[in-house]
Amino acid sequence: MSAVSSRLPVFPWDKLEPYKATAAAHPDGIVDLSVGTPVDPVPEIVQQALTGAANSPGYPTVWGTPALRDAIKGWLQGRLGARSVEHTNILPVMGSKELVAWLPTQLGLGAGDQVAYPRLAYPTYEVGARLCGAEAVVYDTETFASDPAGAGLDPTRLKLLWLNSPSNPTGRVLAKDELVRIVAWARKHGVLVFSDECYFELGWEAEPVSVLHPEVCGGSFEGIVSVHSLSKRSNLAGYRAAFIAGDADVLGELLQIRKHGGMMTAAPVQAATVAALGDDTHVQEQRVRYAARRSALREALVKHGFRIEHSEASLYLWATRDEGCWETVAHLAELGILVAPGDFYGAAGERFVRVAFTATDERVETAVKRLGQ
Repeated sequence: MSAVSSRLPVFPWDKLEPYKATAAAHPDGIVDLSVGTPVDPVPEIVQQALTGAANSPGYPTVWGTPALRDAIKGWLQGRLGARSVEHTNILPVMGSKELVAWLPTQLGLGAGDQVAYPRLAYPTYEVGARLCGAEAVVYDTETFASDPAGAGLDPTRLKLLWLNSPSNPTGRVLAKDELVRIVAWARKHGVLVFSDECYFELGWEAEPVSVLHPEVCGGSFEGIVSVHSLSKRSNLAGYRAAFIAGDADVLGELLQIRKHGGMMTAAPVQAATVAALGDDTHVQEQRVRYAARRSALREALVKHGFRIEHSEASLYLWATRDEGCWETVAHLAELGILVAPGDFYGAAGERFVRVAFTATDERVETAVKRLGQ
């Protein structure tokens, strides 16, 4: 076994390949609802900004242009309700996955330290802990949100606490009072909180709240950082446009480390991000598309015998037929529909599948018809 393979979990998506082949053999083609990757066009205003900045021969700065920081500041204040935001509370990153994977290393964590994340979660939280040699530990979201002290975490060893609201894969949204309890507990014990809020713009049956909201953080960003991405809200997964915001001391240290590592967002992408954050029209148009796809798939799945849990936000439906997730994956693959097995996100998901509604209208309509046959 190589040193890398011993440090990292098995890459899960390779296990899905046989089922993908089965689904692709359907006479009318595959409907791939397994990965939440955008398929709709990049907004024209964003494309124009990108091409307008194409002649950028010099190196960009890690901290980003003042225009970029101003755009992020305006969005944080207008959309999240954050107050007293300064440029020192902002740091652009090259896509949120890069940040999640390398954050524990950049924070200087290692053997003896713990990184905690929800027991049903995006696998990269665990990867980040393993890359730096820290111990990855999980917590139950419901228990932790209602009583952080009763969740079994060891605050003497815990150095980084990941929150994820809205959740990937479940779509669960942490309520304001739950966030207040968690932030208070973390501050009491000196635990740094990073809140992954990349699906913030995609609340359907609940309105997401940021840890940066003054009623959560008390008007202070001490010990808290939120993570945001334009991949979902603006169809910019291919641009790798994201940023973090919060504790100026934490971000200042990360800025210096990232300068040494040359972790710079490309100048044209910075310009595109400014345009995207300054335009709400395309966000609302995309929400309308996703809402229609979500409604159609949800109704079809329920009629087909599925039960949907949580899923009040994000780009996924967390669905079960009360059987092993791989049985469900196989069943749907025979219909030419590919979904993600719940155990990709932790053992607690072994009887669920994650169904993305990021396919085109035509493919979603096809899935609905197949589920109704």
